[in-house]
Amino acid sequence: MVERIIGNYTSNKKGPLLFVTAGVHGNEPSGVKALEKVFEELEKTKPGIEGRVVGVKGNKSALEKGHRYIDEDLNRTWTEENVKLEIPGTQEQKEMHDVIKLLENFPEKDYSKRYFLDCHTTSSASLPYISVQEVNDNDPWAQKFPTYIVRGFSDIIYGAIDHYMSRTGLTGFVFEAGEHSSETSVENHEGIIWLALKEACKLDLTGISCYPECVVNFTDLNAPDQKTFEIVYRHEIKKGDSFKMEPGYKNFQKIEKGELLAISNGEEIRSKWDAYIFMPLYQSQGNDGFFVIEEVKV
Repeated sequence: MVERIIGNYTSNKKGPLLFVTAGVHGNEPSGVKALEKVFEELEKTKPGIEGRVVGVKGNKSALEKGHRYIDEDLNRTWTEENVKLEIPGTQEQKEMHDVIKLLENFPEKDYSKRYFLDCHTTSSASLPYISVQEVNDNDPWAQKFPTYIVRGFSDIIYGAIDHYMSRTGLTGFVFEAGEHSSETSVENHEGIIWLALKEACKLDLTGISCYPECVVNFTDLNAPDQKTFEIVYRHEIKKGDSFKMEPGYKNFQKIEKGELLAISNGEEIRSKWDAYIFMPLYQSQGNDGFFVIEEVKV
């Protein structure tokens, strides 16, 4: 049986909670590997922090099998209706309720503030980026981190974990570290976790033995210069649809009006924008074919 809690570290000083989830999709183990490295380092060097950091596996059953999900996408399960269920009906609903119960062990009254960070990867090659919902103080918090920022995903996709965390009062975002199988994704997840510990829990990064490499690999080598984007279009794959993305697209690749993007139910889908492609689907499971995003000024 896979344990849900990856790590739980504190210096017993008052302060915030940093609640980090990984493996919400079972074919995305990168964040789990990064959290294991972070907690191994914390236990080895015992640096001082304010508050507490907790690392949690999202979809344990799917992680064990290496599948994206068992019955349904866990990152679409966090609806108000599902949260109220007394008897969960799917494996992912059970996983969701387990994570909620675990978070309840760290109530708002015990912390100066509660932050969340949800770690993901993508099915195609991608620069690392933050996906942030524009509620609470999520966006100002996201601007503290040196990479691309995409606004609005959870405003379109109801039932994502960050939507639940935000509506229950936590501040945070989703971090997409890169392609599922890339070792660079582990580096990027590790880097963002260390930076979140610095910003939220006042960790002195120079006090950890892996510094500066464990942070510089992300901030200086892998991350793009910070830009902010907003979603202007989502192509939904409905039940029974056939969908095939045109080959070779990468996250944040520029696209032009009239460009062939995909074939859906035998019909060509061409771009209506001079913009950027976002999250092109190159895996068998998923109901988001692709998104189109445009850069905005902050």
